[in-house]
Amino acid sequence: MQLHVIVLGALLAGVAASAQPLPAAQDTAKQDMKDAGRDTKSAAKSAAHGTKKGTETAYDKTKSGTRTAYHKTKGATKTAYNKTKSGTKKAYSKTKSTTKGAVDGGKEGARQPQ
Repeated sequence: MQLHVIVLGALLAGVAASAQPLPAAQDTAKQDMKDAGRDTKSAAKSAAHGTKKGTETAYDKTKSGTRTAYHKTKGATKTAYNKTKSGTKKAYSKTKSTTKGAVDGGKEGARQPQ
């Protein structure tokens, strides 16, 4: 009976020794999962960096376009103001001289009855 116990013990020891590579396989799978997690994290950071860069570029282009539009509108507004001012002065002068001519003509007509 002792012989059976010794043989059984040796057999179990052999099985235990052969079972050790299994944890190594589990470690490899575990390490693969860790590596996959790191790769995913790295990809997410890279994508976020690209999104940030694109957003900054869009912001800068919008800001630049807004400034350009402001300056062009400002210049066009000044031009329109000056043209309106000039046209108003011209119309005022013509109206003034026409009105003065009408008044003077009315005075002349009043002095010389026909």
